[in-house]
Amino acid sequence: MANKQIIQTPDAPAAIGTYSQAVRVGETVYLSGQIGLDPTTMQLVEGIEAQVHRVFRNLRAVAIAADSSFDDLVKLNVYLTDLGHFAKVNEIMAEYFRQPYPARAAVGVAALPRAALVEMDGVLVAQD
Repeated sequence: MANKQIIQTPDAPAAIGTYSQAVRVGETVYLSGQIGLDPTTMQLVEGIEAQVHRVFRNLRAVAIAADSSFDDLVKLNVYLTDLGHFAKVNEIMAEYFRQPYPARAAVGVAALPRAALVEMDGVLVAQD
């Protein structure tokens, strides 16, 4: 395998399992799923709006640690315990991204770790 680099930052929640915050292989960075955990307290923030903002901040912190940014995000996966919150995700996403937007999937799930309402992961292709 090409040179595999593990990405870690204290500005995002520490991994709560057997995974890394992100892995970089060449120009591609694979961002692990983030839920709305505050990286300082490791407690879940309350409410869908706060969780979506926290997830985007956590993902952005890991992207920055990988010497990248949301401008390099090519794929975003959104997991929601209630697809009725999808409009709120879109609204908040517009605060963090500009066109051209990344490809995206949204999936309704029965449950997420720590009873989170939303989780997201993504793939970055770093610009040289």
